[in-house]
Order: sequence, then structure tokens, then C-alpha cells
Amino acid sequence: MSKRQNIRKAIIMMMFFFFPITITWLSPAIPVLYPWFVGVFPGALIIFSLLFLVSLFMGRAFCGYVCSVGGMQECMMLAREKKIKSARINIIKYIIWLPWIIFIIIAFVQYGGIYKIDFFAGTVDNYMFLIAPYRYIIYFGVILLVAVLHLLVGKRAFCHSVCWGAPFMIIGTKVSGWLRLPRLSLKSNQDSCTGCKLCSKKCPMSLDVETMVKTANMKNSECILCGECIDICPKKSITYTFKNK
Repeated sequence: MSKRQNIRKAIIMMMFFFFPITITWLSPAIPVLYPWFVGVFPGALIIFSLLFLVSLFMGRAFCGYVCSVGGMQECMMLAREKKIKSARINIIKYIIWLPWIIFIIIAFVQYGGIYKIDFFAGTVDNYMFLIAPYRYIIYFGVILLVAVLHLLVGKRAFCHSVCWGAPFMIIGTKVSGWLRLPRLSLKSNQDSCTGCKLCSKKCPMSLDVETMVKTANMKNSECILCGECIDICPKKSITYTFKNK
């Protein structure tokens, strides 16, 4: 394993360790409840907004390097690396995300707009599960869902099918392309590719990286820019770039 991958996995697994604290900032429930009842723009919505803004320049690197749930799935890959064979699973997250975001907008409209912005709304009194024991159910419910999807469907199945944060970054990446902003992405050299398929085998998102290299089209909305394909390639046919052609 390369030094970069050692550092990346150490960071993302550490983020999983802090998931009991960060879960309320990544919660899909708080962005619905707080606008509806008190007109507050909570920390969770601030985080999701930041994911969109950061993705304009960094794509989905958050998923590959920082995401707490991603850290759990990295741990589970040590036990099983089942490849996801169908791309149709990717559609599910949009079916979840679209009515969710519409409901949030309706909640603010119903309340009369944004009353205030509060980064700590819904989080300060819930740092420790002992203060709110029902949070155990929520936390372990998420953990169980991630584990079941990983074991039954394949590696990082939660990212593909359920994650409500991914669409923010995917849309941000699309907007970045339209605006021609410099953005972290992958670049390939198809002439040096030997077709060993190590890149495809190693990809945590089950992408057909070899075909992407040979067609010189490294754009894929499910790519999390983890760099696994870069570091496993014996011919260095894949590299990072910060250009947006």
C-alpha cells in the first residue's frame, strides 16, 4: 500500500471513530425538522451547502478522504470486497434526495423563510449519547444499514444508493464543468495502459477504470477521487490533475 493510501485510510477511519459526534451534522432529519418548526438553517444544511461549494474545486474527494460513513465502509472492505455489478443502483439516491430537498424548501416557505442560521442547532445537547439515549437507535440503525448494504450489495453500496450528501457533490461537479472551474480530477495516458485491470479491481466504487483509461474519459459521477487506481497502476497511466477541460 502506498504512503498516500496509508494516510488517506488513517484519516477516513479516524473520521468514522468520530461519527457518534458528527452524525447530527450529517443527519437528513435535522434539515427537515428545524426549518419546519423554528425556521432555523441548521448546521447540517451548512455542511451540505459546503459540500456543494467544495465539490466545485475538489469533486467528490470528501467521500474518498473525509466521510465518516466512508471510513466504516473502508473498514468493512477488510472483511469483504464484493464488486457492485449494476449501475442502476446509483439512481436510488436521487429518488431519496429530490423529495427530501423539496420538503426542506417547503418547510422554509411554510415558516416564512430563514429565521436564523445556527451551526450548533440540534447538536450541542447531543454530543454524548447518555444525554439522549434514543440516539443509540439512530446511530446503530445507520451502522446496520451501511453494513447490510455492504455485505449484500457490494462495497460502498451506501454511497451508491442511499447517501443524501452525494447529490450535492455530484451537482457541484457538474456545475464546475459548466463554469470551466479548475477542479481536482483524474487524467489518463491510454498509450501506457497494459490492460492489467488492477485499477478496476482496486476501485472502491466498483468502476470500470480500465475502460475509462482506454477511452481517455475519466469523468464519472461516482468517482470519489481516492487515488487507489493511481497508486496501484504499475505504468502510472493515471494521475491527478487540477484542470477542467
